[in-house]
Amino acid sequence: MKSFMPLTRKIQVALFAAVVVLAATGCKGFLDTNRQGAYTEDNYPYPGGSGPYDQFIFGAYNELRSFNLHSQSFITATSIRSDDADKGSTPTDGGTNAITMDNFPVAASNGFCNTLWLGNYTLITRCNSTIKEINTNTSIIASNEVKQQTLGEARFLRAYAYFNLVRFFGRVPLIDTLFSDPAAQNNVAQSTAAQIYAFIENDLTFAASVLPLSWDSRFVGRATKGAANGLLAKVYLTQQKWASAMAAANSVMISGQYDLSTPYDRIFREEGENSKESVFEVQATATAAIPSNNGVQYAQIQGIRGAGIWDLGWGWNTPSDQLVAAYEPNDPRKARTILFTSTSTTPGLTIYGETTPVGLPNPRYNNKVYSNPSLRTSIGNRFGYWMNVRLLRYADVVLMYAEAANEVGGAANTTAALAALNSVRARARQGAPAGTLPDVTTTDQALLREAIRKERRVELAMEHDRFFDLVRWGIAQDVLQAAGKTNFSNSRDVLLPIPQTQIDLSAGKLTQNPGY
Repeated sequence: MKSFMPLTRKIQVALFAAVVVLAATGCKGFLDTNRQGAYTEDNYPYPGGSGPYDQFIFGAYNELRSFNLHSQSFITATSIRSDDADKGSTPTDGGTNAITMDNFPVAASNGFCNTLWLGNYTLITRCNSTIKEINTNTSIIASNEVKQQTLGEARFLRAYAYFNLVRFFGRVPLIDTLFSDPAAQNNVAQSTAAQIYAFIENDLTFAASVLPLSWDSRFVGRATKGAANGLLAKVYLTQQKWASAMAAANSVMISGQYDLSTPYDRIFREEGENSKESVFEVQATATAAIPSNNGVQYAQIQGIRGAGIWDLGWGWNTPSDQLVAAYEPNDPRKARTILFTSTSTTPGLTIYGETTPVGLPNPRYNNKVYSNPSLRTSIGNRFGYWMNVRLLRYADVVLMYAEAANEVGGAANTTAALAALNSVRARARQGAPAGTLPDVTTTDQALLREAIRKERRVELAMEHDRFFDLVRWGIAQDVLQAAGKTNFSNSRDVLLPIPQTQIDLSAGKLTQNPGY
């Protein structure tokens, strides 16, 4: 779906986007050359692993780029709520919705909560629609393998949405079908978190059994066996199912599809997209003719808030003082994660050697979303809509394996945990002075646990995991209050409130979370 050239990137709208458009417009164009819309394996023009159900599943993939799913509310709820980031921008920007997400408590009327709810349930509806087409549309003839593979994609994406929802809200309605009357969806009662997790595990286990290890290059970004097992590892880890998490992560590690060969500096550049580090990421693209409609607003929301050529975004999600202090001496990941801006005495340099102006609203910005200036010129847009969103990286899987192995315990598992942890540190110290990020050697379970937690923080900083890690480790209140978020309370703020809008639509069928 993407093509690259040295220094200049030609970002093209390829088959992925084309089929989404075709599906949204009633499949006009070359699909109409087939008789009555009834496609068979012989007459459907699908190359390299695609199939007759792509016109439906691509609608679900397209939803990953929506503003409601992976932009303002997502960044705020996953990163700004943590101790790694502050809202940034100006003090009043975003109003009460943003300010309370940063400093707690969040009101049930907070619009960001409702956006998160809508974004994830829209993705679920797209997936359920695809599943219905596969199971009931008799005008499409396809092999069982193609059907199962597409079901795997739909159930992977559905599981991802429910994993978001259960971590955000806890008890949520479990909807696995389409309603003839869409309004009836508002009257589904909440399932327990345990029921939601069981459903997610079932979807991901199925997906892992039927999805391919990889796709034809024309379909990069589609869900794979590794993506399903990697997400399943995180689902198990969240529930402290250590042995299951270890096994799921290990299946990714031994698949031969991923490694840590991509330099840390390269992972987050445009040319680092879909590398051997990538397990699953949202695909975005842009051209001069279509600068934003096939992209995602993720980078713009976090871009430098300045003037002229430095008007790169909203300036949200700025690295915190606590994150700055979390790195070991000379860790190259610090500079690649945090863009320090210029002061009157110290120049701030971007990864492309530009000097930032003095007087920007914030002293730091998220360097992992800093876009290539030559692409801004060629596309005619400063806001980085073309930048992919990394949802699951291989280093994350390796560190999940390390954490789970350490918790399972035993000499062999401790050795395995150390090897996994140190492989991430070895990649990180490339190019650094001798002695930087030495191997961890402790075999004490508690000390190794702390080392793995610290490594997760700096390796995955600003990447959507920190708040959820603090919650599942049971240390959120202590850590967040120490970081100045003194309104945070474990009895309330580990979950967001059920949106009042949704409670009202349900006529009281939905009930509020404790403390709100």
